[in-house]
Parts: sequence; C-alpha cells; structure tokens
Amino acid sequence: MKRSTLLFSVSLFLLLSFRILPQETADRTSAEMETCFATLQQGLNSDNTGLKAGCAYMIGEVRCQRSIISLLDMLHNSDSEELRILAALSLYKIDDSRGIYAIKQSIKFDESKRVRRMCDIFYKAYLRGDTENKINIALN
Repeated sequence: MKRSTLLFSVSLFLLLSFRILPQETADRTSAEMETCFATLQQGLNSDNTGLKAGCAYMIGEVRCQRSIISLLDMLHNSDSEELRILAALSLYKIDDSRGIYAIKQSIKFDESKRVRRMCDIFYKAYLRGDTENKINIALN
C-alpha cells in the first residue's frame, strides 16, 4: 500500500511538473538562429568526426536550407559510411529537391551496399510522403 502511494505521488508530481514548469524554446530571435546555423555549419566543416556527425544530424532536425551544399559534399565524398548515411538522412529531412536527387543517385552509384540500402529506404519514404518518424528500417 505504501509503495503504490509513493508511486502514485511521484507520477502525479511528474505530470504536474510538465504543466507547471514549461520550457521556453520557441521564442528565438533571427540573430540567435543565424548564430545557431553558423555554428552548425562550422561543426560540419570540422575534422572531428563526432562533431561533424552531431552537426549533420542537427542540421536535418532544424531543416537548415543553407547547409545543403555541405551535406551533399559529405554524401558524395566522405570516407565514412555512417557520415554518408547521416548526410542522406538530413537531406531527406530538409526535403530539398537537390538533396532528394542526390539520395536517388546514391542508390545507384555509392560503392557501399549499406549506404545504397539506406538511401533507398529514405527515397522510398520520400515517394510515399512519410515523415521521418514513419521510416521503417530493416536492420538485417
């Protein structure tokens, strides 16, 4: 009885805390967004693979149109399969015609079977009109 009361109290507190303590994320000025995009672009051009991967992912999340050329370069010229897949995912999320065309071409011309398969998944999801949350990725 005491354990269930404690569990109920903690659950109630967590539910109310989301309502009482909201986070402010939507009110960003244009200058702050420009700084954010510039920082992501610098990270994308870094030699640090982890930083480059994180920035490529975030560029896709914020749908930064200005970074398409850098992502295209990463998709075509990166030595790492993971970075090429991440670039394709970000280009898919940005939903620009140049990026979608590059994903389509990578299905045919990339030397890695894994990258070709993931680009095929992204391109088919684009053709179906799926959002990134609906992409079915077979891990086998």
